[in-house]
Amino acid sequence: MNEKEKMLQGLLYDASDKTLLEERIKSKTLCQKYNNLLPTENEKKQKILKELLGKTGKTFLIEPSFYCDYGYNIELGENFYSNHNLVILDVAKVTFGDNVFIGPNCGFYTPEHPLDAETRNKGLEYAKPINVGNNVWFGGNVTVLSGVSIGDNVVIGAGSVVTKNIPANVIAFGNPCRVIRENKG
Repeated sequence: MNEKEKMLQGLLYDASDKTLLEERIKSKTLCQKYNNLLPTENEKKQKILKELLGKTGKTFLIEPSFYCDYGYNIELGENFYSNHNLVILDVAKVTFGDNVFIGPNCGFYTPEHPLDAETRNKGLEYAKPINVGNNVWFGGNVTVLSGVSIGDNVVIGAGSVVTKNIPANVIAFGNPCRVIRENKG
């Protein structure tokens, strides 16, 4: 099994693998091109994102700046919007449902590093996917960590660090993020 196959299966893998390095360079080059486009160059923006991302809906917008590791592990549902400074470390799959809105300075991080220093110092890591349901709103400066699933109709308050799954139909916030009340809206 090669390093990319290990990565995609959530196993320990070597992130310095030549193929993975080349794929990250390609992704980061496309992100750089995207981030340097003028605000009026919408067709070029859409073309780059469609080349970069694994799946998009017909209607989506990511305000620059945007950064990701691979791009092909990111799936956007219909009517997706992200404000400035979105970072998605997509070592594992990151899936967003329909009608997802993300405030500025948010990050979705799938990689994890071994707690054992000897293993970690070898440059090995692994990743767990992130899944976001439909009709979800993230306030600004939210961080979502690996292995988290967020249900439908959820609001995540600004500044939250989401370390565990969040069920559907709730408002949650904090560090660590926790359910505060039902979302009846």
